Amino acid sequence: MANDDQLAIEFAGVSYGAGGRLILDDFSLQIAPSETMVLLGRSGSGKTTALKLVNRLLIPTAGEVRIAGRATTAWEVIQLRRSIGYAIQEIGLFPHYTVEQNISLLPRLERWPRDRVQERVRELLNLVALPAAEFAHRYPDELSGGQRQRVGLARALALDPPILLLDEPFGALDPTTRADLQSEFRRLSQSLRRTSLFVTHDAQEALTVGDRIAILEAGQLQGTFSREDFLGSSDAVVQPYLKVLRAAKELLSEATDSY
Repeated sequence: MANDDQLAIEFAGVSYGAGGRLILDDFSLQIAPSETMVLLGRSGSGKTTALKLVNRLLIPTAGEVRIAGRATTAWEVIQLRRSIGYAIQEIGLFPHYTVEQNISLLPRLERWPRDRVQERVRELLNLVALPAAEFAHRYPDELSGGQRQRVGLARALALDPPILLLDEPFGALDPTTRADLQSEFRRLSQSLRRTSLFVTHDAQEALTVGDRIAILEAGQLQGTFSREDFLGSSDAVVQPYLKVLRAAKELLSEATDSY
């Protein structure tokens, strides 16, 4: 694990409550630069809350979330959020903006020169396998779900942020498209070397995209695992996820044998 001054993100004894309910309870986790950490857990386990604490959409009730060693509350909020890319399941593209306009929104707000903006859009569309000549001037409703998700990822990367937050970004897609984008994200994360915090409830997705997996239950961290440790774990908290993976593998084997 990196030293404290080398950490990209740190949750230090973080608790968060709302409406009389404790959503995160004394949560501590360290994420190194360029690492993809997956928060894995059931609905209501506190995953999305943890994500929102990183870009200060929420503020801890107790403890600190630190970015590059500095508490989120010590950052100027706009500066903090523009250093963090954010991609969500519903994408949030502006329907009346073209693909180019959606991706270029933050660079334009930052008053980048026009030629630099256009070059960045072309670069990002090529990165996510949507050639600019074909896709830049389309509108979101002219794209498939997978294409819209790729545009959302490109927009999250627009300002070249050192940190990416991804909240079940591929959850609404069909299985084939989802698998393709999981592999694409893994390729991008390895080539771009960004620190990523990725939320999912799907163990197979966690194993595909993550360097490490942190399991959350009822707002508490149950353990962190490398992919190899996760697959070989006898920990009771991991077993339900491995059971689902084994069942899927057996079902696929049975279907294959029937042909």
